[in-house]
Amino acid sequence: MSASASQSTAAQRKSRVAYFYKPEFGSYYYGPSHPMKPHRLKLTHHLLLTYGMFRKMEVLRPHDATAEDLERFHTHEYVDFLRRISPDTEQEFEKQMTRFNVGPYSDCPIFDGLYNFMSSCSGASLDAAIKVNHGQADVCINWSGGLHHAKKGEASGFCYINDIVLSIVELLKYHPRVLYIDIDIHHGDGVEEAFYTTNRVMTCSFHKYGDFFPGSGAYTDTGARNGKNYAVNFPLKDGLDDAGFESIFKPVISSIMAHFQPGAVVMCCGADSITGDRLGCWNLSLHGHGYAVEYVKSFGLPVILLGGGGYTPRNVARCWAYETGIALGKQDEMQNDIPWNQYHNYFGPNHFLHLTPDPQMKNANSRAYLDKYTNIILENLSQLEAVPSVQFQDRPNDFSNPDERAKIALDEADPDAPSYVQRPDHPAEYYEDDAHQDRSSSSSSAAPSAANPAESDDVKAEADTKKSESNGVDDAAASSEMGSRKSYKKGTECGGLMEVDPEVAAEDAAAAATTADTAAADAKESKADASSSSSSTLP
Repeated sequence: MSASASQSTAAQRKSRVAYFYKPEFGSYYYGPSHPMKPHRLKLTHHLLLTYGMFRKMEVLRPHDATAEDLERFHTHEYVDFLRRISPDTEQEFEKQMTRFNVGPYSDCPIFDGLYNFMSSCSGASLDAAIKVNHGQADVCINWSGGLHHAKKGEASGFCYINDIVLSIVELLKYHPRVLYIDIDIHHGDGVEEAFYTTNRVMTCSFHKYGDFFPGSGAYTDTGARNGKNYAVNFPLKDGLDDAGFESIFKPVISSIMAHFQPGAVVMCCGADSITGDRLGCWNLSLHGHGYAVEYVKSFGLPVILLGGGGYTPRNVARCWAYETGIALGKQDEMQNDIPWNQYHNYFGPNHFLHLTPDPQMKNANSRAYLDKYTNIILENLSQLEAVPSVQFQDRPNDFSNPDERAKIALDEADPDAPSYVQRPDHPAEYYEDDAHQDRSSSSSSAAPSAANPAESDDVKAEADTKKSESNGVDDAAASSEMGSRKSYKKGTECGGLMEVDPEVAAEDAAAAATTADTAAADAKESKADASSSSSSTLP
């Protein structure tokens, strides 16, 4: 079978997808004016709920990585520092903060729950690697991961623990070769540095290069010693569009697949490379960004999809929800009008899933420029040994039993007994325009549908759906019950209250009451019809 034929077969095959998420992910707060907003993970999750994707994949609650897990890559001193530092204790660690690049004078602030957040993100990526190693999933998704700037002994670029390196180290226990692909607009320097001298991991980064963080990733940075030519860097300029990105991504990745023949792929899908990002300067649409995921998936290899950058939260949620659809092979079924969800106004004013690239943005990446660096990279790849060999050796033990880990993940996913403490959203968690959208009246939007499972909080929606399915209860009835439990205008899922105009609140309450009465009447009428129908069939 030809390579193209096998790719086509792989693309058509239904993928087993595992998705890792904790409700706590969206409740951490980096501090005032900081561009990193973990709240984007909650927005993403709600889009997945409202598009019904949670029904089509295995949803798991990840474990928290232990200090021992984290020290497989990071130094003991650094991990111990992160475990002990907090806003209350930072004065005790002034010297260490400078040493580890953490604190008020770096881009990596100290905030409440920092260590817990990082250990949860890393635990999810480790769980994903375990799933892949034991053939329990074709695609694993952890949008809280992708923290590609963190170094062995210091934080960098909003990243404290490098979950990517930890997951790749775990994958190497079962796979002779692992490919890492980075489509975040920033160079994946932390991951490249970790594997710069080995031929068992190939790192491939497409990034903005020049006067741009972190300043590394020149095309001449190709690895060292055994890793020579196993680091691939494609330096790019402002304004990269879909056509340009697709024209370089396909030949480079296809050549890597042919020469390197990886057993598994890890992707950092940073959404700061799409149009409209607050820190990015590219012009990719969701189709263009998602093309990378779709093309890699077509090779039929196990893939771990991780998050990364992305600083316009509503667009990050759009991007990662769409790419979850690609992982499931359901992207064509996702309607462009975003269905109603708890954060619907956040996606205004048009409430569309897809973004329109900026027609005024100039693309500084000429055809000649892209062809030049594509040819240089392909020439470097042609110098690789056919397939790097790996000596036989004893395989290290898994960090946890995969079957036991899966059982715990499912048990902990029970939303009826949440193990976390809710906190109100901090006012500064929103950018100015986002806060306005999130608190604006919904007069321009349709009232929430009583049959939409995403209208309850994210965890209860999953649980109630599973219960209704297991009991044979009609989905619409279960969803209607969930919708009646909570008023969206009263606050966010974390318990923070929104400032709502009393008149608007009264109108919403009246509308909700009318909707509930109508639903009850319809249900009663339907029940009566069903009773009449069943009685008419009796002998």
